[in-house]
Amino acid sequence: MITRVFPLFSVCLLFLFTAESLFSQTKKDYKIISIGFYNVENLFDTENNPFTFDDDRTPEGDDVWTEEKYRDKLQKLAGVIAEIGFEVTQQPPTIVGVCEVENRQVLEDLINEPRLKQYDYGIVHYDSPDRRGIDVALLYRKEIFRVDNSVSHELLIYDSKKPDKRVYTRDQLVVSGEIDGEKMHFIVNHWPSRSGGEAASSYKREKAAALNKIILDSIFKRAPLARVVSMGDFNDDPTNKSFKEILNTEANQEGLSMHQLYNPMENMLKKGMGTLAYRDGWNLFDQILVSGGLTGKDYSRFQFYKAGIFNKKYLITENGQYKGYPFRSYGYSGYQGGYSDHFPVYIYLIKESPSNSPNGQ
Repeated sequence: MITRVFPLFSVCLLFLFTAESLFSQTKKDYKIISIGFYNVENLFDTENNPFTFDDDRTPEGDDVWTEEKYRDKLQKLAGVIAEIGFEVTQQPPTIVGVCEVENRQVLEDLINEPRLKQYDYGIVHYDSPDRRGIDVALLYRKEIFRVDNSVSHELLIYDSKKPDKRVYTRDQLVVSGEIDGEKMHFIVNHWPSRSGGEAASSYKREKAAALNKIILDSIFKRAPLARVVSMGDFNDDPTNKSFKEILNTEANQEGLSMHQLYNPMENMLKKGMGTLAYRDGWNLFDQILVSGGLTGKDYSRFQFYKAGIFNKKYLITENGQYKGYPFRSYGYSGYQGGYSDHFPVYIYLIKESPSNSPNGQ
């Protein structure tokens, strides 16, 4: 019997996963949690770090980044995170991967905002060598997810035209732990940008994908039945080489092996959906991938249910040249007072509630 030690909320849903349920339409109770990822668009404090290129994000810099603007952004981001997945779970996400955060302090400020403080989020964060001073991190609800281990993997890339010149970018964060007694592994990514053009910079993201593959292989070597979630702002679409040829992602979850990756965002892209807009076109750089072990039909443990893009109306620019784009903090015309230039993404994981078993255990 699993002791209920955290609020994994049960919901009564009608699932037609098996022939039996198809004909009987039996209602079952499920525990359901959400996992989110959010590129928070340059969450910097107002202090100048002499070792990184953060000069614009200071009160004296070009962005005139004041304490008032910083606090406003924190409040807005906290409100967004609190609502991801809420309409189904009635709770904020159990796990949230974030990128474009300057340091641990901005994360502390974020989770201590009133909209999030009551949920007691923990932080896993390492400083990376990125020239802009931005990192990835994992936020987790301490009463639900127990961290067992974490490690930051350095991404070594060298300039294609100057082989002795290193390109400093974000590390890839791996966090392992347990939810309801089930071991899971989370990888948080922020792959190199398309600065200089998609084709000219693609080798950098392919290097990032190769590192992700090494990390995955290492996890599976230690635990062949491991269940892994890899999420991030990949700066590539689900159909790019980095995904389809290096990570070998699949758009269909049926019949996957334990070590294959299902990318629910691929079919979203084919439908014209996206998480950021550029030159009147949409990209779906923000993605959450799950390994085959999370795509089965054994609902005695957590399994993938569905994925989504969190693009509520208040996160969308209402008018002007960029109407319909994500409502960002800074645009080409300067400060806009929005949220981020990316929409968050999320997935739901579900498992049968113990009340479904014959003995209620």
